[in-house]
Amino acid sequence: MRPDTLLRPEQSPVVQPFGSLAPVRLGLPEASRHHSVAALNRLLAHTTALRDLYRKAHWQTSGPNFYELHTLFEKHYGEQDQLMDVLAERVQTLGGVARALAHDIVEETRLSRAPSGIESAVDQLRRLVDAHEFVLQEARPLAREAAANGDDGSNDLIVGQVVRGNELQSWFVLRHLSAQADESRAP
Repeated sequence: MRPDTLLRPEQSPVVQPFGSLAPVRLGLPEASRHHSVAALNRLLAHTTALRDLYRKAHWQTSGPNFYELHTLFEKHYGEQDQLMDVLAERVQTLGGVARALAHDIVEETRLSRAPSGIESAVDQLRRLVDAHEFVLQEARPLAREAAANGDDGSNDLIVGQVVRGNELQSWFVLRHLSAQADESRAP
């Protein structure tokens, strides 16, 4: 296809505008669905940003624990990528439109960005632990709000996959961070 034949955003027909809800029959009030879609899209943006921090760390880690960290970062990247898919599908199930483009993610997430250059393994690990903690602090109240609004499906997703998955990954990363600190103190 020639570049001059590509559709520009202003030329593309939008089937469903972002922020709108399609009719679905889930037994949930529209207000509850709107609230959950906004919350899930925020978590989707944070999860995408966290996934990308893992990819960056995977590509750029170095040092004596290179292989261990390289493998861990790849595993966690894949798990965050799967979580993104589950979050996006829940948004769509509720009749919403999932955030899917890089500029939308950057606008929505408040996760701190990593520098473009290479960081030490310890700094990578610290950044990842901080990111997990941020996601967890965001996710827990959103889960409670979903439950209060009668959206048990979103509550279950947030608690069962976002919270539990990030807690486990944070624990793994923190254990590596502790090991790195112990090695730096060794005589």
